[in-house]
Amino acid sequence: MAQRAAGSATLADVAREAGVSLATASRALNGGTRQVSGTLRESVLRAAERLQYTANVPAQAMARGRGNVVGLLVHDIVDPYFSSIASGVMRVAARHGLTVTIASTENHPEKELEYVTTLRGQRARAVILAGSRNEDSALQRNLTKELKAFEAADGQVVVIGQRKLPFDTVMLENRAGAADLAEQLARLGHRDFLVLAGPSGLLTSRDRVLGFRDGLARHGVPLPENHVLRAEFTRDGGYAAMVRAIESGFRGCVFAVNDVMAVGAMAACRDRGLLVPTQIAIAGFDDIITLRDIRPSLSTVRVPIERMGEQALDFILDHRADGPRVKPITGEVVLRESTQPLEGK
Repeated sequence: MAQRAAGSATLADVAREAGVSLATASRALNGGTRQVSGTLRESVLRAAERLQYTANVPAQAMARGRGNVVGLLVHDIVDPYFSSIASGVMRVAARHGLTVTIASTENHPEKELEYVTTLRGQRARAVILAGSRNEDSALQRNLTKELKAFEAADGQVVVIGQRKLPFDTVMLENRAGAADLAEQLARLGHRDFLVLAGPSGLLTSRDRVLGFRDGLARHGVPLPENHVLRAEFTRDGGYAAMVRAIESGFRGCVFAVNDVMAVGAMAACRDRGLLVPTQIAIAGFDDIITLRDIRPSLSTVRVPIERMGEQALDFILDHRADGPRVKPITGEVVLRESTQPLEGK
């Protein structure tokens, strides 16, 4: 008799090997309202081990109405901001027997829709959308429609970002955090500012630019439109935008709308022979974990990133409310070596 391929055994094979009914084998392996005696359960488990049986998770989800999988959709898995969110989600999920599947859109917003459709077909328990919303109204309408269908099939939806979709939201107060940072930099004596922003349709970038402008305005400091340079929301985007700023002759204080762009900006300064902070000051936003290895240390807005991931999973575990819930998350300005007070302030 040909040897069965590892992992190809069915539940019926396990039941036959253990000498029990299919229903008993199912209850022994997957649980159920009716208990299986210790002896029978051990017999089934030994049979499953001998046959290298692996449960068909999609089929189980179909039978139960939903599975134990939580889909986490991020924009860029390389960005430590998203890996920290994933860490928070997975920590809570592990305590409750949930499996987290991570997918990266690679900064292509339309991929979110594709992933949500896939997760709905797999009957995932929940989906968490982590990252900025986009100004593309048609894209957001289509995404909302698909998420509503996911929810109608007894799934749960949580958003980490702006309150732009009608679902539970962990909302980072980007505008307020950027405003606080601008005010503190102005108090250090800085008056000439430039912003390294993300793409124009990205709401996180938009809100942080608006907030930074708000904070400067409170100190009578303008931020001209030509001092807002747009690039990709990545380390390389920050590098490229900083090169443009340096070549234009700028030598003031730079605010990069996220830390990875700020890290790229610092690398550009180093490659061009400019010293931070004596010749150019730089600040970021998020306080990603990798900043501990950056020198000079980077001024930023500290965000409880892992806690945001934990809160998203808490929403899933909590009983549903009558309507979408919102958990505001505030940032804290942390001034470090990259933005020293100006002499003669």
